Amino acid sequence: MSINQCFHCGQDIVLKDAHFFDGKEFCCKGCETVYEIFSLNGLSSYYDIERSPGTRPLSDDKKYDFLENQKIVEGLLEFNENGTQIVSLSVPHIHCSSCIWILENLRKLQPEIVSSQVNFHEKKVRINYNSDNFSLKDLVLLLAAIGYEPYISLDDYDSKTSDKDHSLTYKLGVAFFCFGNIMLLSFPEYFESKEFWLDQYKGFFRWLILLLSLPSFLYSASGYYVAAWNNLRAKILSIEIPIALGIIVMFVRSVADILLDRGPGFFDSMTGLIFFMLLGKAFQLKTYQFLNFERDFKSYFPIAVTRIKSGKEENIPVYEIVKGNRILIRNQEIIPVDGILISENAAIDYSFVTGEAVPVSKHSGDKIFAGGRLSGAVIEMEVLKAVSQSYLTQLWGNEAFQKKDVAGYHTITDRVSRYFTPILLLIAFAGFGYWIFIDSDIAFNVFTAVLIVACPCALALTAPFTLGNILRILGRTKCYLKNTLVIEQMAKVDTIVFDKTGTITTNSKTAISYEGNALNIQQQKLVRNLLRASNHPLSRMIYEHLPESDKLSVTHFEDIVGKGISGTIEGHHVKIGSSSFAGNDEKNPIIKTMVNITIDDVYLGRFLIHNEYRAGLTELFTKLQKKYTVKILSGDNEGEREVLESLLPNGIELVFNQNPEGKLDFIRKLQQKGCNVMMIGDGLNDAGALRQSNVGIALSENVNVFSPACDAIIDAGEFEKLDRFMAMSKKAVHVIKLSFGLSLLYNLVGLSFAVTGNLLPIVAAIIMPLSTITIISFVTLAGNFYAYRLKVITVSQKNDERHILSESPKLILNQKITT
Repeated sequence: MSINQCFHCGQDIVLKDAHFFDGKEFCCKGCETVYEIFSLNGLSSYYDIERSPGTRPLSDDKKYDFLENQKIVEGLLEFNENGTQIVSLSVPHIHCSSCIWILENLRKLQPEIVSSQVNFHEKKVRINYNSDNFSLKDLVLLLAAIGYEPYISLDDYDSKTSDKDHSLTYKLGVAFFCFGNIMLLSFPEYFESKEFWLDQYKGFFRWLILLLSLPSFLYSASGYYVAAWNNLRAKILSIEIPIALGIIVMFVRSVADILLDRGPGFFDSMTGLIFFMLLGKAFQLKTYQFLNFERDFKSYFPIAVTRIKSGKEENIPVYEIVKGNRILIRNQEIIPVDGILISENAAIDYSFVTGEAVPVSKHSGDKIFAGGRLSGAVIEMEVLKAVSQSYLTQLWGNEAFQKKDVAGYHTITDRVSRYFTPILLLIAFAGFGYWIFIDSDIAFNVFTAVLIVACPCALALTAPFTLGNILRILGRTKCYLKNTLVIEQMAKVDTIVFDKTGTITTNSKTAISYEGNALNIQQQKLVRNLLRASNHPLSRMIYEHLPESDKLSVTHFEDIVGKGISGTIEGHHVKIGSSSFAGNDEKNPIIKTMVNITIDDVYLGRFLIHNEYRAGLTELFTKLQKKYTVKILSGDNEGEREVLESLLPNGIELVFNQNPEGKLDFIRKLQQKGCNVMMIGDGLNDAGALRQSNVGIALSENVNVFSPACDAIIDAGEFEKLDRFMAMSKKAVHVIKLSFGLSLLYNLVGLSFAVTGNLLPIVAAIIMPLSTITIISFVTLAGNFYAYRLKVITVSQKNDERHILSESPKLILNQKITT
């Protein structure tokens, strides 16, 4: 009877039961329908990437009727606003590049789907769709119909976290049980002394050992067989292929030895090999989980949010926000949490979440979702739940805000891994061919040991673990990076550009004076309430300088970038900003940093800002100038030139009177000259320049400067450590090179012992995960060593960190974190 494979899912089908369509064979009507859907929608390339990549589609349409319950749907959605919904679904069937391709092209199957993004590591897909004519149930049924049925449980509804996959733990447990018992039963075989009862029952024990090896061979090692088979079908030579081949060769050889009564075989070595490889895999997975936990729940965003408590405003770290708090959001600030609007109305721009730039109108009592950006006057809102740093990290990492750069060390890793397996197979077969004519036992040992001992895992883990550890270290010193690529980009920087106001100047110690017509109490109140809506550093300084007053609502609020702000308060039109914007007609204005005030078209006067520069500025710039080209940009006039020239070392270029567009153009011209530029600004007002630069860093000083345009956020208190952070990025590259060398040395030494027949397969199995552990330990210790040597981490910071964690148990409990 002829047996073929289904063109869609690859399952075996008997010819008489096959379904035929378009010259292809399918195991069921469902697979045939999926193929037809893909073909009609121009998605037939799905089958070009991988061979038979699909799975059987769902046949039970009633399974997801519970998604008609709106309360359950609301609990699953990440975002639900103005006809746009976003949901993250766990899809266990994601296993190859075809899966990623089809799931990221769902919009071709259903026009209501705006975009979809796959997280291959977590096997999740995040889908943005229009909900007016397309529901979550329709989406789930569509995924199920094409063979990607999502996993939805009550855990998703309650906490948006699905059950963890414990299959590796189960496989490890089975492998350990088999390995331990087989070693016990094989113990007499290790001694050649004759003993009646052992000789009498030797055959029984050998067959018992064979029986005990089956769970480990068939179940514990199954992941390697599946991965090897999938990669072979895709014509990819991955590391799983030699591992699976080595295990199968050892099993077949051992069975042959028992059948021919030539000896006990290598079941002890085989089960030991499987156990130690799974142990190494589990260690690697735990380390990844630790790094992710550290990043999401210990390396807090160094940004602040204004909380209103007992009628007073206070700036608190974003991670201290809890349910029920009332917070203040200013113009252009990102809303960090879901909440209820308390103010009368607001305009929210959700372009960072949905891609739609048109602001959504909100009214008092409406729900506001995290990730929106306020457009207009200041608002107050009540928090519905604590900050989800993982969500902010995801928002920050949106593709739209990624720098178009190549991760060089990842490219090297990929290239090495690509050629590693074919070379390894060639060495294994060559060693086997040489030894088979000398000693068949040694030949099989050489073949298996070569396949097992040489592993590109250590090479592949070098870059991600080194950069991941540096990311963690910097995060715990209040330098929070968007991703590991930023570290590599920082190491390439040769030019550093600083914004002046709010970056090299500090808001906390700045002296402010006023010139002009004296402001009465009512006028001070009007000015303060308009300034309350602005996040510009100068606005924050003057706002703190003015005496506290009643909170008044602002209408017709406008924030004209590079010029100033205006609005109407109790019928009075107030304008605050530059001389030209506020109507200062002086022919010879004072050359100082100043903010002009106009009320009801009458120019009243100006606030003069006597800047206080950050502590350690001279020392920092002296250190940076030795290794980088340093420049300063400012939107102010040249009133501070003499002060800066006296503070800073010679040779630093000072450029004044630069509006946001001018700053962006300045960065672009430097890049056109071949410079690799890092820009340091205040995050929101310099967003264009930050995004244009190769590395954009926002400096945070008691304000919410979170913007997807920047690559890093540094707490202002750590500003003087900037040279150390830059040095740390270069040391990260140095550690990568050292660990690459260590990995190559391990493989060369291991192969030389294996080819010469001096390495048993079980010893190779122990050494293989040890190489991974060695690399992880090396990069961790080296990273920590350089962090202490460069004084990136200090003893006092370790104590502060313990204090932060001890003061934040509610956050950990609210997030339901389990370590």
